[in-house]
Amino acid sequence: MDKKEISKVEQYLRRTFANHSIRVTARPKKIDSAEVYIGDEFIGVLFLDDEDGDKSYSFQMAILDTDLEDEE
Repeated sequence: MDKKEISKVEQYLRRTFANHSIRVTARPKKIDSAEVYIGDEFIGVLFLDDEDGDKSYSFQMAILDTDLEDEE
């Protein structure tokens, strides 16, 4: 993903989730994905799918059981 793509997706995520703290950054040695943060907290990976000339992006976020313990 180039800087222009990353910026577009970052702006989309910020608008969609009404959160200007969302950051999308390039991953070292990877061209098909980027890392997503809220502030300094890593929250997931964004993957680019460019199959058959139709671009789409997939966001993958893992929620650990230990992350939910504070909610109870």
